[in-house]
Amino acid sequence: MAIETSAVGKTYDPVEFAVEADRIGKYADAIGAENAVHHDAEAAKAAGFRGLVAPPMFAVVYSAPALGPAILDPAVGMNFATMVHGGQEFVWGEPVCAGDTISTTVEVKSITEEDGRGFYVFESTSANQDGQEVVRATWTNIVRGV
Repeated sequence: MAIETSAVGKTYDPVEFAVEADRIGKYADAIGAENAVHHDAEAAKAAGFRGLVAPPMFAVVYSAPALGPAILDPAVGMNFATMVHGGQEFVWGEPVCAGDTISTTVEVKSITEEDGRGFYVFESTSANQDGQEVVRATWTNIVRGV
């Protein structure tokens, strides 16, 4: 049975995320990021940032709400119950700081089948309120038994 590929190229409405200082601090604590720029706004400003800086992988926090509609889209046709995480890649841009509003869009980049597994690749692009790209990410999900 061939997998459906007509959703390749489909894009989804942007999802906005307000970055809060408290959320950055909690995330930094959870991952053991001890640098003062993640915990002290004055230290972050003294280091040349606009405000408290989110650790780079905080990108998952503001990107996930935008990825959900793509992953669950019936047109994409993923069997979520048999999906496993295949990988992710990031290209970093402007640092994300407390007070930023991040807008993330998602595109279905490819859907392929190999050895009975479906490979679903999505690209998310996130930009801050000034239109500066903060991260471009590639997310690969593998579905067993397609």
